[in-house]
Amino acid sequence: MVVPHHATGARLARHRLADELADVVPPALLADLVAVLAELVGNAVRHADPLPGGVVRVAWRLRPLAGGQSVQLRVTDGGSASGPSMRPSAPDSIDGRGLHIVAGLADRWGVERDGLGQSVWAEFDPVGSPRPDLVVAG
Repeated sequence: MVVPHHATGARLARHRLADELADVVPPALLADLVAVLAELVGNAVRHADPLPGGVVRVAWRLRPLAGGQSVQLRVTDGGSASGPSMRPSAPDSIDGRGLHIVAGLADRWGVERDGLGQSVWAEFDPVGSPRPDLVVAG
Protein backbone atom coordinates (compact mmCIF):
# COMPACT_ATOMS: atom_id res chain seq x y z
CA MET A 1 0.00 0.00 0.00
CA VAL A 2 1.07 3.60 -0.36
CA VAL A 3 0.49 6.19 2.33
CA PRO A 4 1.11 9.93 2.39
CA HIS A 5 4.56 11.14 3.41
CA HIS A 6 2.86 12.74 6.38
CA ALA A 7 2.12 11.84 9.99
CA THR A 8 -1.27 10.44 8.94
CA GLY A 9 0.57 7.83 6.86
CA ALA A 10 1.61 5.91 9.99
CA ARG A 11 -1.97 5.84 11.28
CA LEU A 12 -3.33 4.60 7.96
CA ALA A 13 -0.68 1.87 7.73
CA ARG A 14 -1.22 0.73 11.35
CA HIS A 15 -4.98 0.42 10.93
CA ARG A 16 -4.73 -1.46 7.64
CA LEU A 17 -2.13 -3.89 9.03
CA ALA A 18 -4.21 -4.52 12.15
CA ASP A 19 -7.37 -5.08 10.10
CA GLU A 20 -5.71 -7.49 7.65
CA LEU A 21 -3.73 -9.56 10.16
CA ALA A 22 -6.08 -9.62 13.17
CA ASP A 23 -7.33 -13.12 12.36
CA VAL A 24 -3.99 -14.40 11.05
CA VAL A 25 -1.37 -13.81 13.76
CA PRO A 26 -1.54 -14.01 17.57
CA PRO A 27 -2.57 -10.77 19.35
CA ALA A 28 0.84 -10.27 21.00
CA LEU A 29 2.61 -10.53 17.65
CA LEU A 30 0.08 -8.19 16.05
CA ALA A 31 0.76 -5.59 18.74
CA ASP A 32 4.51 -5.81 18.01
CA LEU A 33 3.91 -5.57 14.25
CA VAL A 34 1.74 -2.48 14.66
CA ALA A 35 4.31 -0.79 16.93
CA VAL A 36 7.21 -1.50 14.58
CA LEU A 37 5.30 -0.42 11.48
CA ALA A 38 4.38 2.86 13.19
CA GLU A 39 8.06 3.47 14.02
CA LEU A 40 9.26 2.66 10.50
CA VAL A 41 6.68 4.87 8.78
CA GLY A 42 7.20 7.63 11.33
CA ASN A 43 10.95 7.52 10.72
CA ALA A 44 10.41 7.65 6.95
CA VAL A 45 8.22 10.72 7.32
CA ARG A 46 10.56 12.51 9.76
CA HIS A 47 13.95 11.63 8.31
CA ALA A 48 13.64 10.68 4.63
CA ASP A 49 12.44 12.11 1.37
CA PRO A 50 9.17 10.86 -0.09
CA LEU A 51 8.89 8.66 -3.13
CA PRO A 52 7.57 10.36 -6.29
CA GLY A 53 4.01 11.51 -5.63
CA GLY A 54 4.75 12.43 -2.00
CA VAL A 55 4.23 8.90 -0.68
CA VAL A 56 5.85 6.10 1.30
CA ARG A 57 5.34 2.47 0.26
CA VAL A 58 4.39 0.02 3.01
CA ALA A 59 4.28 -3.75 2.58
CA TRP A 60 4.05 -6.90 4.64
CA ARG A 61 4.53 -10.52 3.73
CA LEU A 62 3.59 -13.66 5.60
CA ARG A 63 5.38 -16.96 5.14
CA PRO A 64 4.26 -20.18 6.75
CA LEU A 65 7.01 -21.74 8.85
CA ALA A 66 7.07 -24.48 11.42
CA GLY A 67 5.29 -23.09 14.45
CA GLY A 68 3.32 -20.35 12.70
CA GLN A 69 3.59 -17.40 10.36
CA SER A 70 6.80 -15.47 9.76
CA VAL A 71 6.08 -11.81 8.97
CA GLN A 72 8.22 -9.25 7.17
CA LEU A 73 7.38 -5.55 7.24
CA ARG A 74 8.96 -3.21 4.68
CA VAL A 75 8.77 0.58 4.41
CA THR A 76 10.21 2.20 1.29
CA ASP A 77 10.90 5.92 1.00
CA GLY A 78 12.96 8.25 -1.16
CA GLY A 79 16.01 7.90 1.07
CA SER A 80 18.07 10.36 3.03
CA ALA A 81 21.65 11.54 3.05
CA SER A 82 22.63 9.66 6.18
CA GLY A 83 20.29 6.66 6.20
CA PRO A 84 18.72 5.12 9.28
CA SER A 85 20.92 4.18 12.20
CA MET A 86 20.54 3.50 15.88
CA ARG A 87 21.81 6.37 17.96
CA PRO A 88 22.36 6.77 21.66
CA SER A 89 19.77 8.81 23.51
CA ALA A 90 19.76 10.27 26.99
CA PRO A 91 17.08 9.12 29.44
CA ASP A 92 15.32 12.49 29.15
CA SER A 93 15.48 12.69 25.33
CA ILE A 94 12.12 12.99 23.59
CA ASP A 95 13.28 11.13 20.47
CA GLY A 96 15.98 8.79 19.20
CA ARG A 97 14.52 5.49 20.40
CA GLY A 98 12.61 4.34 17.31
CA LEU A 99 15.13 1.88 15.91
CA HIS A 100 15.88 0.61 19.42
CA ILE A 101 12.19 -0.28 19.65
CA VAL A 102 12.35 -1.97 16.23
CA ALA A 103 15.46 -3.94 17.25
CA GLY A 104 13.87 -4.94 20.55
CA LEU A 105 10.63 -6.22 19.03
CA ALA A 106 11.73 -7.66 15.67
CA ASP A 107 13.92 -10.74 15.27
CA ARG A 108 15.92 -9.03 12.52
CA TRP A 109 15.90 -5.67 10.77
CA GLY A 110 17.95 -3.92 8.14
CA VAL A 111 18.19 -1.39 5.35
CA GLU A 112 18.43 -1.89 1.60
CA ARG A 113 19.25 0.94 -0.79
CA ASP A 114 18.87 1.22 -4.53
CA GLY A 115 18.84 4.05 -7.05
CA LEU A 116 15.29 5.04 -6.15
CA GLY A 117 15.54 5.21 -2.38
CA GLN A 118 15.72 2.92 0.60
CA SER A 119 13.71 0.20 2.27
CA VAL A 120 13.82 -0.50 5.97
CA TRP A 121 12.57 -3.97 6.85
CA ALA A 122 11.85 -5.92 9.99
CA GLU A 123 11.25 -9.66 10.29
CA PHE A 124 9.34 -11.54 12.96
CA ASP A 125 9.64 -15.28 13.46
CA PRO A 126 6.65 -17.31 14.60
CA VAL A 127 5.80 -16.82 18.26
CA GLY A 128 7.71 -19.35 20.32
CA SER A 129 10.51 -19.84 17.77
CA PRO A 130 14.04 -19.50 19.12
CA ARG A 131 15.34 -15.97 18.46
CA PRO A 132 18.47 -15.90 16.27
CA ASP A 133 21.19 -13.31 16.76
CA LEU A 134 20.27 -9.83 15.54
CA VAL A 135 21.30 -9.26 11.93
CA VAL A 136 21.48 -5.74 10.52
CA ALA A 137 22.06 -5.55 6.77
CA GLY A 138 23.63 -2.47 5.29
